[in-house]
Amino acid sequence: MGYLTTHVLDSAHGCPGENIPVSLYRIGSDQRRELINQTVTNNDGRCDVPVLDGDDFVKGVYELVFSVGDYYRARSVELPEPAFLDDVVLRFGIADEAEHYHVPLLISPYSYSTYRGS
Repeated sequence: MGYLTTHVLDSAHGCPGENIPVSLYRIGSDQRRELINQTVTNNDGRCDVPVLDGDDFVKGVYELVFSVGDYYRARSVELPEPAFLDDVVLRFGIADEAEHYHVPLLISPYSYSTYRGS
């Protein structure tokens, strides 16, 4: 059975993105978002357990939402209001229920990057 993991790295400070709230949504055929899971990254910028696994890990379109604005505010980084990046939303597809999908996120207050990791 496949599963989904994520990892956040803060390139502005050269460290893992610790204590970042992460929400996972499944996107229905009607484009409605269904909240599947909420978690927080640990001190290594990872989640302690897969964000999605087991019977919930099915083909479909998903969104990971990372609350990076709250993370930078907690680090006392001065952000304009509204922040340029507050919630980073990554929409992606799961096509193979037997694979491991890893979605890393590299952040700074003004940019982000992602890819399908391993």
